[in-house]
Amino acid sequence: MIPLSLTEIAAVVSGQQCDIPDPDAEVTGPVVIDSRKVVPGGLFAAFDGARVDGHDYAGQAVADGAVAVLATRPVGVPAIVVDDVETALGALARHTVAKLGTQVVALTGSAGKTSTKDLIAQLLERLGPTVWPAGSLNNEIGLPVTALRAEQDTRHLVLEMGARGVGHIRYLTGLVPPRIGVVLNVGVAHIGEFGSREVIAQAKGELVESLPPAAEGGVAVLNADDPYVRAMAARTSARVVFFGEAADADVRAENVRLTEQGRPAFTLHTPSGCSDVTMRLYGEHHVSNALAAAAVACELGMSVEGIAEALSAAGTLSRWRMEVSERADGVTVVNDAYNANPDSVRAALRALAAMAGGRRTWAVLGEMAELGDESLAEHDAVGRLAVRLNVSKLVAVGGQEAVWLDMGAKNEGSWGEESVHVSDAQAAVDLLRRELRPGDVVLVKASRSVGLERVALALLDEGEVAAR
Repeated sequence: MIPLSLTEIAAVVSGQQCDIPDPDAEVTGPVVIDSRKVVPGGLFAAFDGARVDGHDYAGQAVADGAVAVLATRPVGVPAIVVDDVETALGALARHTVAKLGTQVVALTGSAGKTSTKDLIAQLLERLGPTVWPAGSLNNEIGLPVTALRAEQDTRHLVLEMGARGVGHIRYLTGLVPPRIGVVLNVGVAHIGEFGSREVIAQAKGELVESLPPAAEGGVAVLNADDPYVRAMAARTSARVVFFGEAADADVRAENVRLTEQGRPAFTLHTPSGCSDVTMRLYGEHHVSNALAAAAVACELGMSVEGIAEALSAAGTLSRWRMEVSERADGVTVVNDAYNANPDSVRAALRALAAMAGGRRTWAVLGEMAELGDESLAEHDAVGRLAVRLNVSKLVAVGGQEAVWLDMGAKNEGSWGEESVHVSDAQAAVDLLRRELRPGDVVLVKASRSVGLERVALALLDEGEVAAR
């Protein structure tokens, strides 16, 4: 965070200073919402959550080095008291980013946001100091906390924007207005909340509507292969750059293929030339993510050779997203358990099939949440796809949605042996411990609420592990 005095902060957030002996004291460290992550010179934002009230930890936060606390009531230590901490964080983020003048890149989409954000960050880091969120800090709290990590020398600020409904992305772009906006895709993730893909497209398109016009440097980076996203070109006054495999895409991939290890390779074409890419990540779905990142890097001055080199070197920065580890006995565990929707599960299954190389494959899958009336059809279709891809065994974990996964696989299969349904994560672990053989490949994936990362972590606790 750029240095700001407590008096300045209080003015920006319309707050009252309480128990502050030195109003000129400066906050020089990051803003945190977890008191355990306070660093000297930082600011602790106290939220009254469902399980924990941050105000109860204000004293410890100051003792650990926080200059003050952002709070909704006096807490007995230096504090700036506001009506609403979330609103205050947003105001502070807007103020500091405006003072910095850094290049702000924002992205959204139904699937692939975090992986693409990580790719963009790894490319832009080569051009100068870059700030981006760890994991998926993409809401009304996580986004300003990320933005407030920017410092005087920050050249690029990369932000991920999620939405639970229409108007959410518009609100986020009001907190930290982007100059470059990226829309990856419009899928069926969260369709139970939105109601239709058309409404999802309406919400995601708020990002491009917020961009400055082309004359002021605004750039909308849109997926030419997704008709819902392509249509967003009519909703922005920014200059439009298309990415994808379509022939008319400005940044496109040709000769797309997977290596024997399941890693994507392709020829990258940009307006300034072309270069070959072989990625370290797993799965063909990363080609689209890589093209989006390449389009952003190209707009910010990176050469096509530099982009190709950076994409070929880029790794996974966020936990439990196609993390591939190999046990000493040769069992490969693919931990993709952070979240799941139909598009991402299909992509993960295809990656698993590509990685097989003649080995036995296991897909340990759980519920895909928030699909509403589409839930039965989508779970059934994923179960059927697992069989069509010749996955050796589907392990469907959990309640009714897992039953639909299992039924889909068994209805698609020949003998009913392609799938098994188990009640919970521990049952899946017990089954795998009994039946895994050296050399098997295991994919673990489900919506975050299912907590299937416990299966992957338990399997990796079996012995010596090496990341791949």
